[in-house]
Amino acid sequence: MATESTASKSHISRAAGRVPAAALQVGRWQARKLATSSEPYDAVVIGGGPGGYVAAIKAAQLGLRTACIEKRGALGGTCLNVGCIPSKAMLNNSHLYHQAQHDLKGRGIEVGDVKLNLTQMLKAKDDSVAGLTRGIEILFRQNKVDYIKGAASFVSPNKIAVELLDGGSTEVDAKNIIIATGSEVTPFPGEGLEIDEEQIVSSTGALSLKEVPSKMVVIGGGVIGLEMGSVWSRLGAEVTVVEFLGGIGGAGIDEEIAKAFQKSLTKQGLKFKLNTKVLSAEKSDGKVFLKTEAAKGGKEETLEADVVLVAIGRRPYTKGLNLEAAGVDIDGKGRIVIDDQFNTTAKNIRCIGDVTFGQMLAHKAEEEGIAAAEYIKTGHGHVNYGTIPAVVYTHPEVAWVGKTEQELKAAGVQYKIGKFPFVANSRAKTNLDMEGTVKFIAEKETDRILGVHIIGPNAGEMIAEAVVAMEYGASSEDIARTSHAHPTLSEAFREAALAAYSGKAIHF
Repeated sequence: MATESTASKSHISRAAGRVPAAALQVGRWQARKLATSSEPYDAVVIGGGPGGYVAAIKAAQLGLRTACIEKRGALGGTCLNVGCIPSKAMLNNSHLYHQAQHDLKGRGIEVGDVKLNLTQMLKAKDDSVAGLTRGIEILFRQNKVDYIKGAASFVSPNKIAVELLDGGSTEVDAKNIIIATGSEVTPFPGEGLEIDEEQIVSSTGALSLKEVPSKMVVIGGGVIGLEMGSVWSRLGAEVTVVEFLGGIGGAGIDEEIAKAFQKSLTKQGLKFKLNTKVLSAEKSDGKVFLKTEAAKGGKEETLEADVVLVAIGRRPYTKGLNLEAAGVDIDGKGRIVIDDQFNTTAKNIRCIGDVTFGQMLAHKAEEEGIAAAEYIKTGHGHVNYGTIPAVVYTHPEVAWVGKTEQELKAAGVQYKIGKFPFVANSRAKTNLDMEGTVKFIAEKETDRILGVHIIGPNAGEMIAEAVVAMEYGASSEDIARTSHAHPTLSEAFREAALAAYSGKAIHF
């Protein structure tokens, strides 16, 4: 959470002793009385990440008296503070550095001696994060959301105890509660692989390394591992990715796209050891030595690294919530159990985001936050999980939405495919950025779009058109007959739709 509680000194309900004056500062917006049992909040959100803060804002916009409890000291959750946002800053700036070294001369741009100022690059990342967290606080003020900085735990289904960051504690009463506490890094079970955020790091530590390692080993070939491995590879590290499965990109990626993706990253210098598991690690002489073997058993191999990034996934975070006191159940994977309206097993307590089922994506949590607030106010809301996009922000970018080819084969669905390569797109050619393909998958009989998969420039932005099309039940013919400005990268999107609809693109 952040720095200011909206509780006023005269009205705060103290659960344990006097609350220091510092904890009662309201900053630049009007102090409001914290809810009590006689005047509870309409909605309290626990967690100020993408799902939580969006839920709080939406609830307030719907006319509900709303508070958000966050213990981090800054709003935005993992995504904004140590995840999506800082990693994209590093991806963008490391790409510019890599371009200056390897690409600009061929474009007719002569530059002098290109040097990396890692300290300044990290500062630029931190400045981006700080500006955005302050922006959320402003949105809270504008929408009259009470921002309570502290760690929440349930006393009962309608009462929350809060240990305030500035000292002391209070209790908050609510008619409705939304749990949005997110996720944390999954620790690696192997011996010697305890994360110290210096030599053995999580994604958090990988965003703040003080120097470029000579050798980095990334455990896990999913989105986080590939993005952070790509950053440090561009900055000069020799990066090896160790993945237990036989392909990269994680769940949901189309196998054909994943193979092209691996080929592209390999050309950039990343090395891959697929179907390989890490057994243990040992630190010696400033190095980390990883013992590995084939996933199905076989000869052992030792990998040497200056830094090891553990990127095997994330797990729901419920620490300290005292869910038992509220009657909220969790499943065998530690996820809070919910129904199709985000209701937990406790009346009037809902749950959204990483701490419950589904993809751990910020924009998925945001959609759920809006829907949960609407359920509280109106009794209805909606999230279409079939149109939640995913993006890997490497270069080239990889993005997808809907079904993969392998999923449709397994389900016995008849489908047709249309593809168009960026090498045949005029804008990509003039930009000298031609690697990749747009792949459409449409139902054979109806032509309805079932999935779109893109590897190439601007894929993360382009996928939004596929999301809108699928949200409205569009066919590939609908896209093929929609004019796209020339010359743009999006013409490749239209050409792939045309290939799916008619069997043949125009320009390839």
